[in-house]
Amino acid sequence: MHITRSLLKVFESRKIAALLLLGFASGLPLFLTSRTLQAWMTMEQVDLKAIGLFSLVALPYSLKFLWSPLLDRYVPPFLGRRRGWLLVSQVLLTLAIGLMALQNPRQTLQLLALNALLIAFLSATQDIAVDAYRVDVLEERETGAGAAVAVLGYRIALLLTGSLALILADRISWQLVYLCLAGLMAICIGFTLFAPEPDSSLRENRPPATLADAVILPFQEFFRRSGLGMGLTILLFIVLYRFGDGLVGNMATPFLLQTGFSQTDIGAIQGGMGLLATIVGALAGGAILGQIGIYRSLWVFGIFQAVSNLAYFALAQLGQNYPAMVLAINIENFCGGLGTAGFVAFLISLCNHRFSATQYALLSSLVAVSRDILVAPAGSVAQATGWSTFFLLTLLAALPGLLLLPICAPWNQKPALANPPGSYNSELETDEEDRSQL
Repeated sequence: MHITRSLLKVFESRKIAALLLLGFASGLPLFLTSRTLQAWMTMEQVDLKAIGLFSLVALPYSLKFLWSPLLDRYVPPFLGRRRGWLLVSQVLLTLAIGLMALQNPRQTLQLLALNALLIAFLSATQDIAVDAYRVDVLEERETGAGAAVAVLGYRIALLLTGSLALILADRISWQLVYLCLAGLMAICIGFTLFAPEPDSSLRENRPPATLADAVILPFQEFFRRSGLGMGLTILLFIVLYRFGDGLVGNMATPFLLQTGFSQTDIGAIQGGMGLLATIVGALAGGAILGQIGIYRSLWVFGIFQAVSNLAYFALAQLGQNYPAMVLAINIENFCGGLGTAGFVAFLISLCNHRFSATQYALLSSLVAVSRDILVAPAGSVAQATGWSTFFLLTLLAALPGLLLLPICAPWNQKPALANPPGSYNSELETDEEDRSQL
C-alpha cells in the first residue's frame, strides 16, 4: 500500500505532467517527415524506392549530437537553459510545418525533401532540449514513471499524426492537413511555459564553462565511467536494439495501403484501439520496469518487440483482412509502448546531468541511425522480396541487438547510475577548471 501511494504521488507531480505534454510535443513532428509523409507520397503515386529513400531526410535525428553541446553550454535569455531552447525550436517548427502546405510531392519532390529536412533538424533540436530536460528534472525514484509518461505522450502524438492526419486526408487536402498540424505544434508552446525549470542552483545542473568543455567532457565522462571497450559495445547495442522494429515502422503504412486498406481504415484503427494499446503498453512498461528493473525490462520488452513483427507477417499472408489488421496494429503499438519505456529509462541511466543534452543526444542519435538510416533500403528490399519475406527478415534483424543483452544489460545486475544522490565528479570539475585557465 505504501509503495502504491508513493507511486501515485510521483504521477501526480507537476514535472510528470510536464513530461507527458513535452513527450507529446517531441513526438508530433516525427511522422510528418516519415510515415505521414510516406502516405501522402503513396497517394500521389511517388515511386516506392523514392519513398523508402525519403527516410534519409531524417538524418538530423542521427547527427543531433553535433550541435547538442550548444544547448548544454548556452542559456537563452528567457525561461532558462532547457525551456528556453524548447521555446525557440517550437516556434520555428510551427513555421516549418506550416510551409508544407505549399508543397506538392508529384511536382516538386526536391523542394518537399528540403522542407522535410528543415522540420527534421528543428524537431531533432527540440528532442535534444526535451531529453535533457527529462534527465535533469527527474529524481531516481521518478525515472520509471517519467520514462513511461514521456513515452505515452510521444506515442499519442505519433498516433495523432499517423492516424488523425490520414483520416483528415480522406476529407481535405494534404496541404490543409499539414496546416492543421502546424496549429497543433503552436499549442505545444504552452506546454513549455507550463513545465517547471530544473533547479539550476545544483552544481550538477550548472552549464559547462566553455564550448570546448561542452564538446569534450561529455564523451570523456561517458568513456571514463564505462571504459572504452564497454562504452563502444553499449553504443553498438543502442544502434541494434530496435533495428527490427524500425524496419517495420518504416514500411508499415505503405504496406497497409498497398494491401488495400484505406487511409481512413488505417487512421481509425491506429487512433482508436491503437491509442489504447499504446497507453496500456507505456503504463505497463513503466510499472514492470519499476518491479523488475531496467536491465531485465530490456530483455522482456526486446523479445516482445521482435516477436510482434510476426503479426505483420501473418497479415501479409492473409491480405485485406480487417480483424488481422486490427490485431497487427494493436500488437505493434502495445509492444512499442513497452519497448520504448524500458529503452528511455536505460538511456536516462547512462547520462550525467552536467552534459545531459550532449550525452542523451549522442545516445538517441544512435537510435535514429537504426530507425532512419539503416532502414533506408527497406523499400527496395520489400519490393524485391515481397511483403511476407520482408517481415520475416525484420525478425532476423532484431536478433543482433538481443544477443548483446548479456553484455550490456546482464539479467542479474543493476545499472550503475551516472548521477548517484549527492555525487559530483570532482575529476571532471578539475579538468574543466584546468582547461578554462588555458
